[in-house]
Amino acid sequence: MMLLCLLSLSFALVFFRFGAGSFPAAVRQPEPPPRANFRPSVNAPHGRSAVQSPSESKMKPTELFNALVPNRRSAVVLGGAGAALLGFGLCYKYLRKPEKVVRVGVVSKLLIHPLKSGKATSVAAAECEEMGLKSGELRDRHWLVVTADGHTVTGRQEPRLVLVSLTCEGGQVCLSGPDMEELRFPIDQPENPVISCRLFGDDVQGRECGEEASRWLARYLGDDKNLRLVHFEPEMKARRPGDSKALLQKYQVAYPDVGPVLLLSEASVDDLNSRLEKDVTAERFRPNIIIGDCQAFEEDSWEEIQIGSVRLQRIMSCDRCVFTTVDPETGVISRKEPLQTLKSYRLCKPSERHIYKSSPLFGQLHAVKRTGVLHVGDAVYKISH
Repeated sequence: MMLLCLLSLSFALVFFRFGAGSFPAAVRQPEPPPRANFRPSVNAPHGRSAVQSPSESKMKPTELFNALVPNRRSAVVLGGAGAALLGFGLCYKYLRKPEKVVRVGVVSKLLIHPLKSGKATSVAAAECEEMGLKSGELRDRHWLVVTADGHTVTGRQEPRLVLVSLTCEGGQVCLSGPDMEELRFPIDQPENPVISCRLFGDDVQGRECGEEASRWLARYLGDDKNLRLVHFEPEMKARRPGDSKALLQKYQVAYPDVGPVLLLSEASVDDLNSRLEKDVTAERFRPNIIIGDCQAFEEDSWEEIQIGSVRLQRIMSCDRCVFTTVDPETGVISRKEPLQTLKSYRLCKPSERHIYKSSPLFGQLHAVKRTGVLHVGDAVYKISH
């Protein structure tokens, strides 16, 4: 079937490239002489025979074709067009594989992390755009803390960042944290400089949020720290994760580590908790979409899913680091659990060690194949072909 498709397409390409004019014109054949046994009738009109010849009473298939298609050039045109249409039809039928749609779960929670390593905001609905989740003026991981020379600061270096809440309302950003006064400043500050930031080996832009935000961070994390808060704006050049473990997929992000959307199931967290002395919450792993009503680690097998009108395409598993040992309720880092337990049973296959190395895998990173709106309670469907 594939060979037939290729042959048909090849013929169609040659036909449309060179045209029917490339074929030799037909040579007109002399008309055959009249048959000898035809006798004119006495009563017939002048020039007519009362008895029809066999060729007049019943045309042969070739004569009928010649009557409809007067020359070979027209035959080539019709034949070529027919072959092309047949080829395209067969290829479409062969290559267009039907989709199989199976319900696999339900959205139990949607989380947006406006500040990278900051506190999550739970929402009932969110727009799912190519660069991640959005709710009103909040966009997932679009604010970032950096050093004076532009290097990224995350909860790995400053665990207490997980307690910092960044919200937006009425064109204003609100920063809040334990034992700190709220700080409000405009989202848009076009007069502030745009600086180049360094994030996991990639360069990405960010507009400084001002001196007041820098002083607020210094008071919260330590007066000796010269830190800046930057904002990724819509017109800035998005980042393509340069890490080879991103598997060369073409998608763009602002400040996430790798992918625009991180998905995790409640059952996977429950399975982990069954092995721990102290339970942890799904929020510790900073997902965007938490899925209920499915089996533990079932999300590992979802290469493509649909939620409402949104289509998500799996990029890779999320490899876990020491950041998972930061308690999102206290901001204290243990550097042990749940990372040690995850390493005991969630390591990658030997064939994938060049991607994940010795990091355990927990959750799945997805790219946005089709944008739309997500709601808590939406059914999740696995798409297969």
